[in-house]
Amino acid sequence: MTDQPTLVRDRTHSLNDVRAIIPETCYRRSAGRATLALIQALVLWVLPVVALAFTDRWWALLVLWPLAGLGVAGLFVLGHDASHGALLDSRKVNRLVAQVCMAPSAHVEAAWDLGHNRIHHGYTTRQGFDFVWHPLTVDEFRHLGTLGRLRHRLEWSWMGSGAYFLRTVWWDKMWRYNAPGKRRNAIIRDKSVLTVAMALAVAGLAVIGAFTGGWLTAIWLPIKLFVVPFLLFVHIIGWTVYVHHVAPDIRWWSRKEWTQFHGQMDSTTILKVPAVVNRLWFYNIFVHVPHHVDARIPFHQLPKAAEAIKAAYPDTVRASRLSWREYLRTARTCKLYDFEVGTWLPYSAARVAN
Repeated sequence: MTDQPTLVRDRTHSLNDVRAIIPETCYRRSAGRATLALIQALVLWVLPVVALAFTDRWWALLVLWPLAGLGVAGLFVLGHDASHGALLDSRKVNRLVAQVCMAPSAHVEAAWDLGHNRIHHGYTTRQGFDFVWHPLTVDEFRHLGTLGRLRHRLEWSWMGSGAYFLRTVWWDKMWRYNAPGKRRNAIIRDKSVLTVAMALAVAGLAVIGAFTGGWLTAIWLPIKLFVVPFLLFVHIIGWTVYVHHVAPDIRWWSRKEWTQFHGQMDSTTILKVPAVVNRLWFYNIFVHVPHHVDARIPFHQLPKAAEAIKAAYPDTVRASRLSWREYLRTARTCKLYDFEVGTWLPYSAARVAN
C-alpha cells in the first residue's frame, strides 16, 4: 500500500489487488475523532429519549420518535465499526464500545460478529451463504405456503425492510441462534448480559411509570421510550442494508461463480446521501464499497479510500446519489432471482402457466 493511489493495469480480479491501491493513511484510526463521534451519537440518542419522557402530545411524539430511532441507528453504526475493530486501536476497547453502542438496538455483539462480520462480509451476495436480503428463486417461492408468500411480498415491498431485518437478521440469526463450538459461550454470555440490562431498564421505567401515572403509564413508558424507537431503528437499518446490496443492476452470485471480488466490488454500492444526515447519524456507512473491500478502514477514512478504489476500478465501482424514485423502482423490480442467468425477476415469473 502507498500514500498515492496507482492504477492497476493487469488486474486478476483479486480483492488483494484492490486493497493494494488503498493509501496507507486510510487505515489510520483517530481516538479523538472516534470519541467525538461517540459523544455526538450518545447525545443525539439521549436528547429525544429524555424529551419523550416528558411529553405525550401526539405532534411531539411524531417528531421525537424518528429522532430517537435515528439516534439508536447512529450508535449502532459506530458500534458496528467497533465490532469490526475499525473504530479504535484496542481490540478489547472496540468490543466494549460495540457492546455498549449496540445495547439500545438490542443487538448481541458476539452474535452480530459471527453473522455480520464473518458470514455477511465473508460471503457477500453468495447464494446460500449471505442471509442479508438473500433472494428466493422462482422454485423456492413456488414452494412457499400462502402465509410464506404473503410474508415475502410484505418483506420485499418498499415498506417491508424493517420486517425482513427484524425476522431474518435480528431474530433468526442473532437472538434465536446459538453457534456451535467456541463461539457458543461468548454468544450466550452476551445474550445473558444484554437481557439482564434490558430487563432492568424496562423494570425501572415501569416502576417510575407506576408511581407517576399508574399501571397504564407503567406499560406505556417503556413502549414510548424503547420499543417504538427500536422498531423505527429496525426499519432504518433494514432499509440501509437493502439499498447497499439490492438493485436491478446488483448481481447475486451462484456458489460456483462467486468470488470475493464479485461480492465486495460488483455487489456493493457507494450512495451519496444528504451531508447533514450522513454527518449526524450515518458516519459514511453509505460509502459501502471500501467498507466491504476492507472492514478495518475507520469511518472517517472511507471517502478517501473510495476515491482511490474508484480511480483504479472506474468500470466496476457503482456510485450514485440515493434516490427515492430509484428505490421504488428497485422494490418493484427485485422480487425473485435467477442465479443461473444472474438477473432479478418479478413475481409474475413464478406463475404456473395453465
